[in-house]
Amino acid sequence: MLIHPWDVATREEWQGLLAEADFGQLVTAGHVDGYPVVVPTHFLYDGDAAVLVHLARPNPAWRAIEADPHVVLALAADYTYVEAAWNANPGTDPDLGVPTSYYTGIQLLCIAEIVDDPDQKAALLAEQLAHFEPADSTRRRPSTQSESDRRQLPGIRGLRLRVEAVRAKMKYGGNKTPAHREQIAEHLARRDAGADRVAREHLLRRL
Repeated sequence: MLIHPWDVATREEWQGLLAEADFGQLVTAGHVDGYPVVVPTHFLYDGDAAVLVHLARPNPAWRAIEADPHVVLALAADYTYVEAAWNANPGTDPDLGVPTSYYTGIQLLCIAEIVDDPDQKAALLAEQLAHFEPADSTRRRPSTQSESDRRQLPGIRGLRLRVEAVRAKMKYGGNKTPAHREQIAEHLARRDAGADRVAREHLLRRL
């Protein structure tokens, strides 16, 4: 991912987004049939250096991870389209403007550890379900002591991802003058479609 100096997300920014986002794409370095495997999945980030994931046992990602444990957990958020005329520099012909996209991109570069031990899988699931399930859910605490859970646990495998590095980008017109960014913010406010509102908030916050 290309990250210009003016688009670098601070640690506070990308951790703030990950505190709310819990769905992304797991991308393997190892190949299956000549290609990386890309798995859309929920995940649980611990706020520091670990991510928990579980996948169905038939998932082709396992072959790729066993061949190479390097993976990337990637997500994109708060994206919008900036029209060509809006992006044209002040004083230039808007008909010659070049459109662009505003977005947040986060990539966690990780080493994957496969979790197959039943008790460890149950513990991994419990951490995830404590995040995803409502407080009164009976499914927040899977256990190998439960006959139903004991039967179902072999159908999944767990993953602990150790975060080695983070690539984080917030592309919201950082290469434009403050006055131009304010003009683009006005256009986004008037259009007010899709993620325009939250993209506008990022643009103004990063002035």
